[in-house]
Amino acid sequence: MKRISIISSLVACRWTKRARKRLAVLGLASFCLLSACAPKFDQGEEVVQNKGSKEQEAVIPKYNISDSYYRVVLPFKPSGARGQVVGDLNTRLDVDEFETGLMRLASEQFPTDDYLFQEGQYLDGKTVNKWLERKRTSNQLKEEKMKPEDNIGLNPPISDTGTNEQKNKQSPIYLASILEHDYLVKVDNDKVKLGGVAIGLALNSVHYYSTEQGYPREVKIKDDVIEREGKQIAAEVLKRLRNIKGLGSVPITIALYKQAPRSSVTPGHFFAVTHVDEGSNTIDKWEAVNEEYYLFPSDEAEKNHRDDWLKFNNFKSDVEDFFPNYTGIVGKGLYVNDQLQKLTINITIPFYGKMEVIGFTQYVTGLVMEKFADYITVNVYISSTGQPESLIVRQAKVNEPFVHIYR
Repeated sequence: MKRISIISSLVACRWTKRARKRLAVLGLASFCLLSACAPKFDQGEEVVQNKGSKEQEAVIPKYNISDSYYRVVLPFKPSGARGQVVGDLNTRLDVDEFETGLMRLASEQFPTDDYLFQEGQYLDGKTVNKWLERKRTSNQLKEEKMKPEDNIGLNPPISDTGTNEQKNKQSPIYLASILEHDYLVKVDNDKVKLGGVAIGLALNSVHYYSTEQGYPREVKIKDDVIEREGKQIAAEVLKRLRNIKGLGSVPITIALYKQAPRSSVTPGHFFAVTHVDEGSNTIDKWEAVNEEYYLFPSDEAEKNHRDDWLKFNNFKSDVEDFFPNYTGIVGKGLYVNDQLQKLTINITIPFYGKMEVIGFTQYVTGLVMEKFADYITVNVYISSTGQPESLIVRQAKVNEPFVHIYR
C-alpha cells in the first residue's frame, strides 16, 4: 500500500506561522491514497436467477466495498421506472437520501450479509405515473373520456368548482414519488430468487401550484396530515402490490419519507416504516423513524444540538486560521435518535498549487481526527473553483482515515 509523507517546508510560504507550525507536526503522518489501494476485483460468482418461468444467468460480485452496502446482481437491470424519482422530487439532495435511506431501513429486515440488491423490477414507469396522479371525479372521468379502471391515482381528487387556489388549498398533492427496491436471496449454490421488496413513498411537505393567472403559490402540509395520508396510501399500495404476479407472498417493507421544500439546503427524512410478513395483506403496526438532517452552521443546529454546533464552529475556525483567504465551509449532519451519526463537510478554497492542496488536506485530516468523536462518520470534500481537489473519509470506529488527492 503506497504511502505519502509531506514536509511542511514545501508548502506555500503565505500560510501563517501558526499554520506552518501545525502542519510540520501533521506532515510527519502519512495517509493512504485510495487510488493506490484500489482492490482487484474478481469476476464474481455465476448464478441462475429465477423470475417467473424464466431463468437467466447472473453474476454476484465477490467483493463488497462495505458491510453497509448490498452486493448488486450483475448484469445490472435498470428498473422499469428508472429516472422517475429524479423527476418527481424537488432537489438532488432528496433524490439521494430517498434511495440510500430506503436501503438503510430495508437492511433491518433484509441484512446485507444475506441479501443481494436489484433495482425494482415489478413497478414500471407507466404504473408509477398512474399511481401518482390525482383520482378523478365522475365529471372529470367523463370530460377526459377516461375508463373507470384507469382511475387509480393515489392523490386526492381536485374539486370541480372554485378557483384554482381554493381547490389546491383544499386538496394538495400528498404523494410525490414511489421507489421500489428488490432484495434477492440464494436458495441453492447456483440459484437466487426474490426474498423481499422495499417500497419508499415520498410525501410532500409543501404543495406547489399556480393560480389561473400563472402566479406561483404553495400550501404547507402539517406533519400529522403527512403521516395520516402517508399511512392510508401505504395500505392501498400494499393491496395493489399483492395483486402483482410474483409479489403475492414475499415480505414487503414500506417506508414513509417527508420531502424537503424546494428551497431547502438539506434533504428530507424518513419518519415511519413497517415490515409486512410474507402473504399478509394488512399493515399491523408502524415504527417511528427518528432521523433528521441539520445544516452547520445554522440557527436550528445551534438551538437543537449546541455541542455539535460548537465543535463544528471550532473546526471551521481552525481551518480559517490555516488559510486566511476566503474559505467556504458548510456541513450537513445526519441525526438518528438525536445522535449525530454522519457529518459531511464541503470546503471550497482558491488553491494555487498541488503542494498547497496536499498540505491543506493533511492539516484538515488532523483536525477531523482531533475535533470529532470516533463514533461519527466524517466525510470531507475539498474543492477549488470548479473541480474537486481531495477527499477525506473517517469511518466511525476506524483509527486511520482514508485520504485521496485528485490528480
